[in-house]
Amino acid sequence: MAIIDDPSAFYQAALYTGNDGTQAIVNGGNSDLQPDLVIMKTRNAGDLYRLYDSVRGANIGLVPNATDLEQNIANDGLTVFGSDGFTVVDGSNFGGGNYNQGSTNYVAWQWKTGTSFSNDQSSTSVGTIDSAGSVNTEAGIAVITHTGNGTANQTIAHGLGVKPDIIISKTRNASAQAWSVYHSGLGATKHGLLDRDNAVDTGTQYYADTEPTSAVFSVGTEAATNRNATNLVHYLFANTANNSFFSSGVYVGNGNADGTFVYTGHQPAWILLKWADGAENWSIYDTTRNPINGPNDSVLVIDAVNSENVGGDDLDVFSNGFKFNRTPNRTNKHGEPYVWWSFAKHPKVTSKDNGSIPGTAF
Repeated sequence: MAIIDDPSAFYQAALYTGNDGTQAIVNGGNSDLQPDLVIMKTRNAGDLYRLYDSVRGANIGLVPNATDLEQNIANDGLTVFGSDGFTVVDGSNFGGGNYNQGSTNYVAWQWKTGTSFSNDQSSTSVGTIDSAGSVNTEAGIAVITHTGNGTANQTIAHGLGVKPDIIISKTRNASAQAWSVYHSGLGATKHGLLDRDNAVDTGTQYYADTEPTSAVFSVGTEAATNRNATNLVHYLFANTANNSFFSSGVYVGNGNADGTFVYTGHQPAWILLKWADGAENWSIYDTTRNPINGPNDSVLVIDAVNSENVGGDDLDVFSNGFKFNRTPNRTNKHGEPYVWWSFAKHPKVTSKDNGSIPGTAF
């Protein structure tokens, strides 16, 4: 598995201030990045999130912190996936908040897939349900769509070539359902709900109690992942590059200001974490909104409309991981498990000399 020298080719975040009209948001990373997955949030206002992907198309938004079905609204929200960013329009039609409103601050997290994917299971004998989407096998990112059949023990081809570590699933039409999350650290017998703060739960038909493979992932009769005659979308992430771009896992809090150190294998640019067994938010930290290594105390929670909480749950970001320096239940309760995943700002090492050269900032 190759080391990714420039994570900005696959993930970037942009900060912008709305202008009440149309605005092109241009990324500033070392590499140009035409995004295929964009998650947007107001920072200084309590508005809903917006999620767009190039597979479903521009203008077609989903709401990560709600069960809402997708809405296809022209000239509102993200309207164009550009060669190095995207265009956003304040059309005021998508309920719960505008996404280019004047004097409002925004963050947009962006990922690159880029290669079209399609699987006709009757022709390939891979999986039991046809699937299509966009895949990046180098970075381990995929956006996969399928039409549900409501049948137990179904398999869906994903095209990554390695086992995914994270799968986030959502119904697009017909029935409003929660966002379901598979996390390899918990296994396929459990699932989380991204749009609410519930503890993770068991549910045999979400991912059919079956671990994904390098070719397919499994779904069952649960409506959130395989509702009959319903269009669904799945966002998959896998570690394909020795932790140099993406990593995930489970850590145990120690309830101490000298908190648990979590090894990622890279300097994190974006971190999401959740107390697995308790009712706490899915919390997002990134080094674009808070560029200093530590403490990183600018928190957004993806399961609520809350504006950015500055001075909240501090963590320190290092060249190879992150570490907590406070003791809230959200991040560091003694003896409790937390799920997390992270995308890189800088790799710990480069691909030169078989990975013996330390990574440097761009």
